[in-house]
Amino acid sequence: MTSSPEEFFANALANADAEGRSALSRMTGWEIFPFEREGLRVVPLRSPELPEPPRHGEDGTPCSGCAAARAGVVWENERWRLSTIAEPSGAPLVMMLQPKDHFDLIDLPESLAGELGRLVVHVARAIESLPNIARAHVSRWGDGGSHLHLFFFARPLGFPQLRGTCFALWDDLLAPVPRAARDADASAVGRVLESSFGGAAS
Repeated sequence: MTSSPEEFFANALANADAEGRSALSRMTGWEIFPFEREGLRVVPLRSPELPEPPRHGEDGTPCSGCAAARAGVVWENERWRLSTIAEPSGAPLVMMLQPKDHFDLIDLPESLAGELGRLVVHVARAIESLPNIARAHVSRWGDGGSHLHLFFFARPLGFPQLRGTCFALWDDLLAPVPRAARDADASAVGRVLESSFGGAAS
């Protein structure tokens, strides 16, 4: 059975120092870890906060995913849209796939769930068809907003140091890629998706 929040917290503290800080371990030894271990400290784990604060789009809070006009949309059909993220990115390209209607992952109707699986494959293929892109990483967090949003990170070719789960951190650390280059790549992804999956590139 899954631990209660209090049990999870007690277990974490059992392996922490007097200030409640966990030891640097596991990922700091990975060759892809983006920080030098010297001088790095883990922040203390805070005690459980129950109930959790609502995400955007829950309990009457505004949902940005439901906004009618979306900047950065490069492809859409009747049910889905693919867009670039608004913030500058250190990755060559970061894109977001969302349903047009307000659904989270666990309440997607079966028809959309099946289509989502196929769309993820087609978007990843389109991103990996770009020159100098090694991989399309896909992530879903969903802790900030209740409207389903999947992220696609394009990892540049020739940088094995940027492989794996730390690439989302590298995205924030690297200098932003030129917006014109990012937008050109995003438009190319939209066109490939239109050709392979249907819908309309913007």
